[in-house]
Amino acid sequence: MHASSPDGLGLPTLLSISLGLAMDAFAVSVTSGLAIRTIRVRHALRIAAFFGAFQGVMPVVGWLAGTSLRSSIAPLDHWLAFGILGVVGGKMIYEAAVIEKAEESAPSDLSILVLLGLSVATSLDALAVGVTFAFLDVRIVTPALVIGAVTFAMSYAGVWIGDRFGGFFEKKIEVLGGIILIAIGLKILTEHLFFGK
Repeated sequence: MHASSPDGLGLPTLLSISLGLAMDAFAVSVTSGLAIRTIRVRHALRIAAFFGAFQGVMPVVGWLAGTSLRSSIAPLDHWLAFGILGVVGGKMIYEAAVIEKAEESAPSDLSILVLLGLSVATSLDALAVGVTFAFLDVRIVTPALVIGAVTFAMSYAGVWIGDRFGGFFEKKIEVLGGIILIAIGLKILTEHLFFGK
């Protein structure tokens, strides 16, 4: 897929991917807001900073790994992109429906160790998407910055939403994120198969 934008992705697609990837962090942030007794601005900023930073860095790591393989898988890049996004999206839907991971791992404190663990756990999907970006020959800097910024903003908001409204949204949000990523995978595949992009 070679879009007309300089980064290889259109802005709507990039924002959709960013929102989809941010859903995990958002769900955990909502649960964190529910679990922490007295929320302060510093709590929300710290959670958002950790999640946003990891979510921005992980696609770069995946992109670097995927770049070394790109030439050998070029004929299949659209199928691999579809497969990776489909698996990541399906995993998010499954976890929302079956595994109450956000509730189980909600940080009742804000220790660096807890935040590091949660940041890695919520950003592994972004690592896989970074590999997809490499396969699609997407320049990584702008997507990484946008993904990190969107995750920061959603995580910050998620802490306050959790503080006020509880866990009502968290599973629905992860399902929505999974659906978005699967839809983008289908878009990439159909554009290549039917329009030669």
